[in-house]
Amino acid sequence: MQVVVLAGGLGTRLRGVIPDGTPKPMATVAGRPFLEWVLDDCLRAGATDFVLLVGHRADVIRDHFGSTYSGVPIRYATEAAPSGTGGAVRDALPLLEDRFVVMNGDTFVGAPLRDLVGALDDAEFAMALASVPDVGRFGGVAIEHGRVTALREKGPSGPGMINAGVYAMRRRFVESFPADSFLSFERDVMEPRVPELRPPFTACFGTFFDIGVPDDLRAADAWFRSGDGARRVVTTTDD
Repeated sequence: MQVVVLAGGLGTRLRGVIPDGTPKPMATVAGRPFLEWVLDDCLRAGATDFVLLVGHRADVIRDHFGSTYSGVPIRYATEAAPSGTGGAVRDALPLLEDRFVVMNGDTFVGAPLRDLVGALDDAEFAMALASVPDVGRFGGVAIEHGRVTALREKGPSGPGMINAGVYAMRRRFVESFPADSFLSFERDVMEPRVPELRPPFTACFGTFFDIGVPDDLRAADAWFRSGDGARRVVTTTDD
């Protein structure tokens, strides 16, 4: 199972919390780069191939991980200039298999990746949804008969399901992306096409972390240091 990880985040909201020049996925969490925790969970879920989409300080990520992680090969697609989440995936087409998973390197979800890929049997792409106590920061989703029918703007608070930022995609779906030089997958692809495509989803009811702001980075650090966090992923070492 191929897993494609968006790892080019600047981490502007973490300035003063992580060292200058550190890509956001490389922020230290429980003594390790956060991206290691993400890749470990992917290994637990069955990943056999990694493609890291890098940009800002790509050298930091390349130098740390090299060409393998726990015996699983890693390849890199490097942005020459910022191209957005959709642009980064589209520009990595030469490396993509027929079916693959895409996720953010600054988010930990613990999604059932094989189930997500299996949902592509009758879909172009599928989504993982996370259950959170307050959807206000993220924006919710509309669901009907096991399909996502719309994405909702940030606003009303309260518990609910949100887009977890983990997707399964077919290569031919990526080939249909617009050729814009900067392309946001969420804004330019998902928002206009979700009502038409009605993607299936898998639900995640465990822990969800998006380390984009200092409070959530600290919460992730505390959780991974705890017994629950340590048991959640497979501990690995670089080859």
